[in-house]
Amino acid sequence: MLSVVTRTTLRPMTYFPPPAEELRFLDNELRQLDARRAQLLARRAWLVTTLQQAAQPAPPVWPSRTAQAGPAARPEATAPGVQNVLLLLGGVLLTVAAMVFTLVSWGHLGIAGRSLVLGAVTLAVLGSPVALLRRGLRSTAESVAGLGLALTVLDAYALREVVFTSADGTTYAAAASTVLAALWAAYGTALGALPGPATLRLPHPAAVAVAQLPPLLWTIALGGGPLTVTAAVLLTTALDAVVALRVSERPVRLVAVVCASGTGGCGVLAAGLLCLGASGPTAAARAAALLLLAAAIALGVARCAPRPGLATAMAATGAVCGVAGVGGVLRVSVPGDWVVPAILACGIALTAAARGSEAVRRGVALASGVVQAGAVLWAVPAVGVTVLGPAAWLRHPWSGAPADARAAVTVDAFWPPYAVTVPLILVAVAAVSATAVRSEEWRPRASAAALTLTWAAVLVTPTALGLPYVVGLLIQGIVVAALLVPALRGPAARTATGLALLTSLGLAFSSLATEPATLVVLGSLTVVFAGAAWRGRQAPVSAAAALGWATALACAVGASAGWRPEHTALLVLVVPVASALLAARPGDSATTTAVEVTGSVAGLVAIGLAVADPPLLALVLSLCGVIAAGTAVRPDRREAGYAAVVLFVLASWVRLAAWQVDIPEAYTLPVTVPALLVGALRRRRDPAASSWTAYGPGLTVTLLPSLAAVWSDPGWTRPLLLGAAGLLLTLLGARHRLRAPLVLGGSVLALVTLHELAPYLVQVTDALPRWVPPALAGLLLLALGATYERRLRDVRRVREVLGRMN
Repeated sequence: MLSVVTRTTLRPMTYFPPPAEELRFLDNELRQLDARRAQLLARRAWLVTTLQQAAQPAPPVWPSRTAQAGPAARPEATAPGVQNVLLLLGGVLLTVAAMVFTLVSWGHLGIAGRSLVLGAVTLAVLGSPVALLRRGLRSTAESVAGLGLALTVLDAYALREVVFTSADGTTYAAAASTVLAALWAAYGTALGALPGPATLRLPHPAAVAVAQLPPLLWTIALGGGPLTVTAAVLLTTALDAVVALRVSERPVRLVAVVCASGTGGCGVLAAGLLCLGASGPTAAARAAALLLLAAAIALGVARCAPRPGLATAMAATGAVCGVAGVGGVLRVSVPGDWVVPAILACGIALTAAARGSEAVRRGVALASGVVQAGAVLWAVPAVGVTVLGPAAWLRHPWSGAPADARAAVTVDAFWPPYAVTVPLILVAVAAVSATAVRSEEWRPRASAAALTLTWAAVLVTPTALGLPYVVGLLIQGIVVAALLVPALRGPAARTATGLALLTSLGLAFSSLATEPATLVVLGSLTVVFAGAAWRGRQAPVSAAAALGWATALACAVGASAGWRPEHTALLVLVVPVASALLAARPGDSATTTAVEVTGSVAGLVAIGLAVADPPLLALVLSLCGVIAAGTAVRPDRREAGYAAVVLFVLASWVRLAAWQVDIPEAYTLPVTVPALLVGALRRRRDPAASSWTAYGPGLTVTLLPSLAAVWSDPGWTRPLLLGAAGLLLTLLGARHRLRAPLVLGGSVLALVTLHELAPYLVQVTDALPRWVPPALAGLLLLALGATYERRLRDVRRVREVLGRMN
């Protein structure tokens, strides 16, 4: 308040410093306050630390440099893991040592010594787990028990080398594996009967694993053939399945599942090979019985499986094995053409014969789908030959009608054997796809699949039955028209349109055998797809296909009339004209785009046909430019004007080349003039547009080629005209303050002048003394240095003036 009174009443007697001095004073005071605040905060932190240390009963301990570096290191392995690794390695090393002793050092002892050593060591090792289990050392007991089991195998080998030297190897191996499996199972049971919660997990799984060998070895030892051996393997699979389903010990179940998978896969594979190699009904029936046994085992497991996924998988496996067994019998019992249909009938019948839980029925349905898919895959080669085989007529068109529909598709291909029943197979699978699927989610896909299979069946029928060539063409045409009916909707409509396009390609290729067929087919395809587009049936695709076939028809008509390709190009241009007229009509944007793209492709075809005749090529390019210019009239297709300009320029260039004109300006000026006009219009509409964007491209197109021609032109006319043009552009650029004309014109003028004065400059250079060029360079550098120094002086003066103002 006092300061206010002082300022108001004693203003003439009070001194106020200038603003700059007062600002420096305030900055100094603020820095002192910041320094004082930092000192107080440091003192407060020290006091807090002192109080905390005083509250602790123990004296502070300074941490080591290592502890401060980061958190304590964590062990990379757990104690049980280290223990198990050590025990495993110890057991392996002891087993290897026992094997070396048995195989290498055995001969240094007599029979009694050998028996005593092996028997004592084996009994001691097998008895050690009892004491270890009582002490709670279960992992160690497992390792020792594993060593004992390995020693029993070595004992069996020792007995074979010493006692049973004359026994058959296979028979002895079968007996030894049987005894070992029984001993290991009994050993595990005996240890499990001991009092206490701890028991061993290794003996029983090991017994299950060894038990896989006795059935196979006994069968081989008794002279069993491939059928008997395969049956033994499948019975082993059944025993493994029983163990996996009935035994409560988890390790035993896991080993049983693995063994069942291995033996079951080997048994099914062996039975399948026997089916394929059977030469008569009897052998096929025996092999089929094995497959049926495998199917029964798999279905039994499916019914008792605790999990739905396992039940589904086993049911599917069993059903497939059953169908494969029946198919093996049918292969040698029915004619070759009817083998696959008979197998397919069995696969379709699976769904009706499915019984049991939902998981089992799902697995049987899956197996039925697998069989049907296999039948369809078997029919794919015949369908592929029917669709793609006619493309070979492109190599020799109009060479004559083939004998029948099969000959029309096998020009450069071969017809698969036993393919007469392919249509029946495809129709059957299509019927199942259309009727068996009831899910709303999969129903559209099933309908599309049924439509595709039906299409393939109808398409391959003339080829499979060897119908006449004309009948085959007629059926393909009917298929195209049927696929384009407006009644189809949704995914089936898209599928039908794609199939119609594919069928039309095959039909067009097949029609190339004769001239009348080609003309009739191409005309019909044009009309059919145009009608489909008119009715809105997948209009973008149908319209594009109609224009494409119209282009092919124009080429065919020209070839039929005996016209040269360049003359046919004029007829092909009718398609781009029609596409431009159709695109101008209001409608779907996708259809409009498809029509325009197809018309552009037809225009490229016309240009390609006229390449051999430059004058006619210029005419075709001009007509294409007219079509593009007409398209550019539409407000939404202004960009087509650029294409029109390019086509007109190309046409003029081709015409000039045909006239053998070699003056570059004749090629560049037709581009420069329109480009400058376009640039001027753009500058008028957008005054902020850069002169480089408006005039740069047009000027560059003419100036650069003409400048390149000047350096190789000994005459004076082109340099004079180009220099005058450069001078004019420089003046215009300076007058209107436009960079592009100024820079380009000035550069061209300077280069042309340099070109014209080059001989005189050379003469002057030879006449001047040698010290003149360095002197001139030194003067130039001095001038630049003086200019730089003057600019720095001006900057310093401005800075001093600003300082005095503050």
